[in-house]
Amino acid sequence: MPARSLNLGILAHVDAGKTTLTERLLHLAGVIDQPGSVDSGTTRTDSLAVERRRGITVKAAVVALQVDDITVNVVDTPGHPDFIAEVERALGVLDGAVLVLSAVEGVQPQTRILMRALQRQRIPTLLFVNKIDRAGADVARVLEQVRSRLTPDVLVTGAPVGLGSAAASFAGFAREDPAFQEREMLALAEHDDGVLAAYVEGRERSAADLQRVAIAQTRAGVLHPVYAGSAATGAGVAELMTGIVTYLPAISPATEGPPSGTVFKIERGGAGEKIAYVRLFGGAVRPRDRIVLGEGRHATIAATETFDGGAWVRTPAVTEGQIGRLHGLAAVRVGDTFGPHRRTTTAVFAPPTLEASVEAVRPAQRPALRAALLQLADSDPLIAARVDDDGRPTVSLYGRVQQEVLATTLAEEHGIDVAFSEAGVLHVERPRRAGEAVLRLNTEENPYQATIGLRLEPAPPGSGLRLVSQVPARDMPLYLYKSAETFVATIERHVRQELAHGRYGWTVTDCVVTLVEAAYSVADGPPSRRGPTSTASDYRNVTPLVAREALDRAGTRVCEPVLRIRLEVPLADAPTLNRLLARWGAGITRQTSAGGLARLEARLVAARLHALQHQLPDLTGGEGTLEWDLDGYQPVVGEPPVRAGWRARTAGRT
Repeated sequence: MPARSLNLGILAHVDAGKTTLTERLLHLAGVIDQPGSVDSGTTRTDSLAVERRRGITVKAAVVALQVDDITVNVVDTPGHPDFIAEVERALGVLDGAVLVLSAVEGVQPQTRILMRALQRQRIPTLLFVNKIDRAGADVARVLEQVRSRLTPDVLVTGAPVGLGSAAASFAGFAREDPAFQEREMLALAEHDDGVLAAYVEGRERSAADLQRVAIAQTRAGVLHPVYAGSAATGAGVAELMTGIVTYLPAISPATEGPPSGTVFKIERGGAGEKIAYVRLFGGAVRPRDRIVLGEGRHATIAATETFDGGAWVRTPAVTEGQIGRLHGLAAVRVGDTFGPHRRTTTAVFAPPTLEASVEAVRPAQRPALRAALLQLADSDPLIAARVDDDGRPTVSLYGRVQQEVLATTLAEEHGIDVAFSEAGVLHVERPRRAGEAVLRLNTEENPYQATIGLRLEPAPPGSGLRLVSQVPARDMPLYLYKSAETFVATIERHVRQELAHGRYGWTVTDCVVTLVEAAYSVADGPPSRRGPTSTASDYRNVTPLVAREALDRAGTRVCEPVLRIRLEVPLADAPTLNRLLARWGAGITRQTSAGGLARLEARLVAARLHALQHQLPDLTGGEGTLEWDLDGYQPVVGEPPVRAGWRARTAGRT
């Protein structure tokens, strides 16, 4: 019988020590003989060459260790904000998390962003104050920052000894210690009326009873036990490991019921084949099982693996609660789900707002570059690789570090040296009015044996693109598509592919496309429909022409993204930020203060975001944090911007 499973995320601001902590946990559990070093590039989770050279985590990595009867799958996540998409994908598969803080630097900007994300997802979280052996370590100051900047709902489980020295250690409080029990009751009373009543009335609660309540509150995400130590020396890590299996929820294996899971990471094997990392939320998957991925893509599993003894090993099955690797899924993509009991997680971080063209330094490598980018997009769909009118690939980006890592990856793993254009902001296009077009078979303007008519109309902001059909099934070539639903879905796919580039090159959104006419030809049909039998390629070719003509008749308006930003800055710096935002035309929607920090909320056009990111550290002494969500789009004032590499269409109405 497989052991119980606990899928644990290790999260932190860059350089706080999360990868070193992962190494120390593996060593303590006996998985490795000696912890690896980030500086020397010998860690188990930073396996990419670019990670080892830069000393940062770029891709989420999975390792496992055994604690008693629990298999702890540890997901080491990136700390740099340019790779926040990797963190978001990891959040969807976690049972619990350890948020690492530095005893020297304290609560850093990315720490606050990650903590809020964990709280929004209600992921049970322990805090580990790392680097107590470093000069300048001050755990008391960090705890004060935690309470004022992260959460007041903490339970401090021990105290450092020899702080700031190489011999620093962590002494856990005894559960029976009256002083600890009083502090524990005060922490628990915030969310438990029974504990509150006992505290007010002076009634004692047993240590076991209080621990039971503490475990329940931690698993509910309303209490956060705090540990301290040094991942580099191992101080306090044993106590943290005990806390992980005590306070965080482990899943008992179950194999009954249909399998369901989420693909959160894809790697390439030595032969270029896809290896899918999956979290099972129900049932089990085995070699030769057939599963249905997104959009009805069927796939057969060739082999299953789990992490054991420091390596991925073949296993008869991956069961509920486990993280495993699946081989043989050629069509799999990151984000794919399968089965009936899929965990639904809302996006907690905004999508990228930049895009840049990328060019192979050696022109002969252009085809190889396009193929390599498509492979990389399997692992990170948000880079959204596409090809411009001029044949140059374009990718979406969070920032410059991600761009540099992408260039290094292409050079080292694919042998392609590239140059990026200056990044620009992603826009969208919305139709101005209704537009309709039709191409009928057996007419001079239509070289294809198919009739398609489409009407394109504006829809409410944020509604996306939707296709509906008014065509009766008798007019559809069901001998090709078997059902009306399949035919309509195929036409919708062709329409979406065409409208991915509007009249100015941007994706067309917030519209309803109606299929108003369709017909096919047969040899013995009436004169208007007589001719060679229609084929799937006829519909594949005629649909984009009709969609483009309908769009030209509707006209489009280019809209720029508007963000809802949240700034947290020292109180003394708030006036400077207010003046800057006012100069950029941002509308302040809310301003509060607490714990020596001002919290500002505003609406800001995305074109200003990266200037704000660049200036914020200097304006706030490195203490400012910035989060943002997409808050919609607004029409661009003045000349519509044309997407790089796109020839703006001027035919038809504007």
